[in-house]
Amino acid sequence: MPEISPLPEISRRNALQIAGAAAIAPAAAVAPALASSPARASTAQTTTAQTTAAQTITAPITIEADGIVLTAGTDGSITVGDGADRIKLTHFMIKDSVLGQQRTFGGTPSLITVDGRQAIQIAYVMSASAQAVTVRGIFTVAARRARLRWEVSGTTTLTPSGYMFARTLLAPSAPERYVPATKWTRDARGGVPYEINDGALYQETWSDTQAYFRLAKTTPGFTNASWIHAPAGADGATEVELVLGAMRPAAANALGAGAPLSVDVWSEQPFGLYGTAAPMALKAQVVNGAAVQRQVTLTWWARDFDGKQVGGGTLNKTLAPGAVWDESFTVAGAPQGIVFTEVKAVAGTDEVFARTNLATLKDHAYQSEGRFGIANYTWMLVPDKAAVGQLMKKIGVKSVRIAYDGAPGLSPAELDALGIPHNVQLGGVIFNGTPEQIATWADEKAAIARASGARYFEVANELNQPWMSGQKAAEYVRDGLKPIHDRLSGSGIKLMNCGLGGMDVNWTANFHKAGGWPLIDVFAFHPGRGNFTPDYAPPPSEWQQGENGTYWNFLGALREARRTVDAHGGGKELWLTEAYACTRPNRWWNDNHRQAAENVLLTLALALSEGVDGVNWYQPHDSTIHHPQEADPNNAEYHFGLMNRDTSVKAALLAFATATRTLEGARFVKWMTFQDNQVKGLRFDKFAILWTRKDGYHQNADHGPDQWYPHKEAWVDHWPTKTRLTVAAKGTNVHVVDCIGRETWVPVKNGKAALTLDGAPRIYYGLC
Repeated sequence: MPEISPLPEISRRNALQIAGAAAIAPAAAVAPALASSPARASTAQTTTAQTTAAQTITAPITIEADGIVLTAGTDGSITVGDGADRIKLTHFMIKDSVLGQQRTFGGTPSLITVDGRQAIQIAYVMSASAQAVTVRGIFTVAARRARLRWEVSGTTTLTPSGYMFARTLLAPSAPERYVPATKWTRDARGGVPYEINDGALYQETWSDTQAYFRLAKTTPGFTNASWIHAPAGADGATEVELVLGAMRPAAANALGAGAPLSVDVWSEQPFGLYGTAAPMALKAQVVNGAAVQRQVTLTWWARDFDGKQVGGGTLNKTLAPGAVWDESFTVAGAPQGIVFTEVKAVAGTDEVFARTNLATLKDHAYQSEGRFGIANYTWMLVPDKAAVGQLMKKIGVKSVRIAYDGAPGLSPAELDALGIPHNVQLGGVIFNGTPEQIATWADEKAAIARASGARYFEVANELNQPWMSGQKAAEYVRDGLKPIHDRLSGSGIKLMNCGLGGMDVNWTANFHKAGGWPLIDVFAFHPGRGNFTPDYAPPPSEWQQGENGTYWNFLGALREARRTVDAHGGGKELWLTEAYACTRPNRWWNDNHRQAAENVLLTLALALSEGVDGVNWYQPHDSTIHHPQEADPNNAEYHFGLMNRDTSVKAALLAFATATRTLEGARFVKWMTFQDNQVKGLRFDKFAILWTRKDGYHQNADHGPDQWYPHKEAWVDHWPTKTRLTVAAKGTNVHVVDCIGRETWVPVKNGKAALTLDGAPRIYYGLC
C-alpha cells in the first residue's frame, strides 16, 4: 500500500511538462491562488490510491499538466480548460434505495496528494435529508487527461448503478455525442473475429478541439443535458477519464483506458459505400499508449467476396509516447461488390487489430411503389439523417414499419420528402383493463396513427408468447384490436394484427374464433429462421418448439400463413413485418455473413413467390435502439442489421439492394422442376433464380452440442458440392447475377448454356 505523506506547503506554481499519454503522470503542477493556510488532518476514506491529509485553501486551486488545467472554485465546482475554459463539473448525484436520488450542493475544495501526486479534493455538501451520506471527489491530471473519481459512503442502502455527475459545457460548437467504444478480438478456438465493448465515451466538441468523458459503463438513455450516467465500479466509486484533444474517439478511449497500443480503421465515406467502380479510401490510426518510444509495425489487407486480396502491405514507424500515426490506403472499387479489410498494429508483445468493410453499389431508378421495407424505426441516424435517408432510397426501401412524430429516427415528414411510405406499430395493450383505461389507450394510439399519416397500423407486437400456447388471443381482440378498429373505421388506415412471432397456428385459430379476422385488413407475422436455409419447409405437424426448434423456419411458416389467409378469406393482405438474417458470430444457429447475404436474396424471392404484399427487413443497423453502436457477441439482438456496428455495410445490404432491384415489379410464374430434384428454381416473368440442395437444408450442420461454432469468413465459399446443369437459353450469353449484385456471363452455344450451381441462389437472365 502506498505511503501517505504530508503535503508540503505550496507558495508558487510548479508547472510540469508531462510526457506520456497512457498512464497517469507521477506529478502535476499545482497553482493555488493563496497558499498560506496550514495543512490540517483529514478523515478522507482510504481508496485504491492512498491520499494525504487535505490542506484547506481559501481561494481557487489549480492543478495542471500538458494540455489540461483543472481549477477548483470555492463553491466546489471544477473547471476544466486547456488555455480556454471548456467544461465545468458542478454536482454529483447518488441513488439510494431508501433516500432515493440525492445530489450534492456545493463543496469545500482542498489540496491533497494521491500516491505522491498532487490532486484536488472536494468534500461535497449533501441536503438535510441525506446528512448520513458522505461524498468526496478526487481529481488528478496527466498529459491531456484528468481522472475524475467520486467516492460515496455512510449508508448501506446505496444503489451504485444509479450514480450520475453534472457537467456544463462552455461554448461548445456541437451537441454532445454518445460514442460506444469497442475493440476487436479473436476466440482461441477459431471462427471469425468479433467486437466487444471497451468502455463508452461522451464526445464534446468545440471549433478548435474536442474532449471525451470515458467511462467503463454507462446507459445513454439515462444521460441528459444536465447529468451523465456514471455507475460505480466494483470498489463502489465512480471513475471517469476525461481526455482533451482533437482526436478520434478510439484514440481517446485508448488513452483513457491506458491501453499500450491501439488501432482504429474507418472510411470517411458514409457507410463505406461508394459509387460503381469508385476508388475506396481506407483510413487507419495507430496510437502508442505506452510511456516509452516504440517501433510499430502496421500490416493491412483487403479481400473481395471471393477471397482475392485486392490490397495490402506492411509499414513501420517509430512512435514517441502518446504519438498518433495516421495512414490512408486506396482500394480499387468493382462495378458492384464488397471488400473486407483488416489493419493490424504490432509493437513488442502488443498486438491489436480492427476491421471494416468497403463496398460499391450501382445507381438504380426505382419505381414509385414496392413491397420491400425496413423494420422498425430508422433509429440510428449516423452519420446524419440525410445520409441515412439517401441510403434507404438507394437500396430500395419502400416502407418503414414505424414512423410518427416523437419516435426515433426519420419523421413522417422527412420520409414523405424522400418518397418513402411509412406505417405505425404501437403496443401497450391493457389486458383486462377497465373500460376507461382501454378507451384512453385506444384514443391515444389511434390519434398517433392518424397524425402520422400511416397507411397501416400494426396493433402491438408478438403478443402470441409463449409461442404456440394460443394464450391471450381473445383478450387481444377484445382489449386491443377492436377498440382501435372502432376508432379508425373509415380513416383509410389499414389494420394489421400484432405481428406474430413465428407462424403460430394455435394463436391464429383462437384469434379467428374470437372474431378477430373481420377486424383486420392484413395478416402479419415474423417468420424467424434458425440454421435452416430459407427454402426449408416442414409442415406445422413437424415443427418442434424450443430456442433451436424447427418452428423457426421460413418457407414452411410462410406457406402455412398463405394457406391460412386463403382459407379464412376476406381478401386480406399478407405481410412479413419482420424478416431476418442474424449474423451473431460463431453460433451454429445463426448465419455467417456470406450465408446471410445469400439468404436475404432467397428470402425475398420466396416471399414474392407466395404472393406476400409487404416485407419489412429487421433491421438497418446492428446493435439495439437502447444500446446504439455497442457490441455484444453473445446477444442475437445486436446482429440483425444490414450494416455493421460501425455502420459499414454488410454483404447482406448489397443482397437486399440486389433483391429489391430484381424483384421490383417482377411477376412470379412457377417453381421450376428438373430431372435432379435437388436442383431448385423460381421462374419469374423475366428471369429465374436457381440453386441446389445437394448439401442439405441445414447450415452449420456439423456443429457440436453447445452453441459455439466456428463461422467461416464472409469470403469463404461454404458449399462443397458443385453441380453442372445444361439448360436451354436464348441469345449469345446468359446473364448471371450473384447475391450481392456482381455480374458474369455464360456463353450460349447451340441454344444451350452450361451453368454451375451450388447452394447459393443466383439470378439468371436469358433462360428459355
